[in-house]
Amino acid sequence: MEATLRDATTLFVVIDPIGQVPLFLALTRNSTDTERRRVAFRCIVIASIVLGLFILGGQFLLGKLGISLPSFQIAGGIVLFLFGLRMIFEEEGKREPHQLDLKPDVAVFPLGIPSIAGPGSMMAVVLMTDRTRTGLLENLASTMVLAVILGMTYVCLRLAVPIQRLIGDTGANVVSRVLGLILAALAVEKILEGIKLFWNA
Repeated sequence: MEATLRDATTLFVVIDPIGQVPLFLALTRNSTDTERRRVAFRCIVIASIVLGLFILGGQFLLGKLGISLPSFQIAGGIVLFLFGLRMIFEEEGKREPHQLDLKPDVAVFPLGIPSIAGPGSMMAVVLMTDRTRTGLLENLASTMVLAVILGMTYVCLRLAVPIQRLIGDTGANVVSRVLGLILAALAVEKILEGIKLFWNA
């Protein structure tokens, strides 16, 4: 239960559903509500597919590359720590793209990848579904956690306009910085756990 709660916290912080709102609104500022709904749904589907592939094949890939779990856990912890620092010190509005008048498929890039399914979330799902330390039930629980958080992200994107009116850009930045601090602390725990596993190996 404790591990599942820790996984849920890590994923929630890395994906940062509320922090996705400013970028989503910036990319869809000239869109209708129907178009926004379509973009929100597509980016969540794309992120789900990408992260699902990492859940299914991440450990297999590590084995083929000869990367041990402690090494990956330490590296993953460092990446998550740097990701947390970026969330803490990120300049206001930095997530917004510079050329919003272009018409790319924003549901794929940058919303689906790398904003939601980015390096941090990819690392997180691989670490939390380590088959050498967790059984089938734990992995299923972690997968359900991922599904719930992606569902929460979809709800935040669908309610992006009301959320923006309620908390504003300043509120969203405060939330992101607090979550970044939590992520940095969780990342340190991952690094220490990896060092402990490496030392005992």
